[in-house]
Amino acid sequence: MMKQRWIIPLAPALALFVSAAAPVLEREGAEDDSIAADAPVPARADIAPLVDALFSEEGVGETRAVLVMHNGELIAERYAPGYSADMRYISWSMAKTVTAMLVGFLVDDGVLDLDAPAPVPEWQGENDARRNITLRHLLHMASGLDHTEVNEPIWDSDTNRMLFSTETDDMAGYAVSRPLEANPGDKYEYSSATTVIIARIIADQLTDSDDPGERAAAYRHFAEQRLLGPARISSVYFEFDARGTQIGGSLIHATARDWARLGEVMRTGQGPDGTPIISSEWREFMLTPSPRNGEYGGQTWLNRPGGVYDNPVLFPDRAPQSLFAFNGHLGQYVMVSPAQGLTVVRLGNTPDGELREAVVMRLARIFEAFGQTTGETDSG
Repeated sequence: MMKQRWIIPLAPALALFVSAAAPVLEREGAEDDSIAADAPVPARADIAPLVDALFSEEGVGETRAVLVMHNGELIAERYAPGYSADMRYISWSMAKTVTAMLVGFLVDDGVLDLDAPAPVPEWQGENDARRNITLRHLLHMASGLDHTEVNEPIWDSDTNRMLFSTETDDMAGYAVSRPLEANPGDKYEYSSATTVIIARIIADQLTDSDDPGERAAAYRHFAEQRLLGPARISSVYFEFDARGTQIGGSLIHATARDWARLGEVMRTGQGPDGTPIISSEWREFMLTPSPRNGEYGGQTWLNRPGGVYDNPVLFPDRAPQSLFAFNGHLGQYVMVSPAQGLTVVRLGNTPDGELREAVVMRLARIFEAFGQTTGETDSG
């Protein structure tokens, strides 16, 4: 019998087609701040039509929540009927950026080295070419491992095997077992399996225990201590597999306001009270184009030309190129423009393809409404 995941069991049918939204149980002792009020915030008059368009215009799928923050102030917030500020919303691949934030603390602490062989025991055989994979390669989606993110039929991909079918018990074990299809560092290939490996590496540095509950608890405690607590984020809910590995490529849940807070941490490097959280060096790494894909940094999408896809993932001709994003399946976005002091969250259920492109273009209008810069200089 398949073991049940730790923390949150997720039905495959729901996970495939519907973004999860669950009521929040606030962490005891969590502090209130300017975006923790119960009442929704109306949109500032000049962007209200742009926010409304994400809900009302045809061709954008289902929008469930939109928030806009400007220079740390929440200036717009709207939810679709049936959704609210006290619900958690699934990350899908927005989780990858959070996982990168967490592993950065271990790099800054000197526990991990970006360019040393990744600490994966299964790769350390004398004749195993995978021993040349570094943490940098993993963060840049350039490990060279034979991972397939999307395939036809839909079940025939590594991502769906890990999340929903034969490999759910030990996702990272499956991910690290795959052979190389390219030399490490030579090829960009987007892979949720890669980020699960990073999540296991994090847990391995935090505890020697093989007990799933202890591994999950150590991971959660680390996230609380280094990221969530200083950022005053109280709703984040992690999913772990049966081995206690956080499903770091796909499954983190949080309120829309806490997704905005995470975007603000990446915008400023700080918590809302000015407490330093993300070092400038790690933030620079995450936001620097990777060698094999100019649109991708360290588990983070960049508003840059020169990507590996036919069309830009974001909109480099319509907003500062310093803009970056946490992107997730079915139209989950936390878009951040440091040059404009903007963080914009859009959560919903929009299929990939033309509808997703329409959502991105409507989000671009919000950034265009603020001009090129209102805060730090765009380093472009």
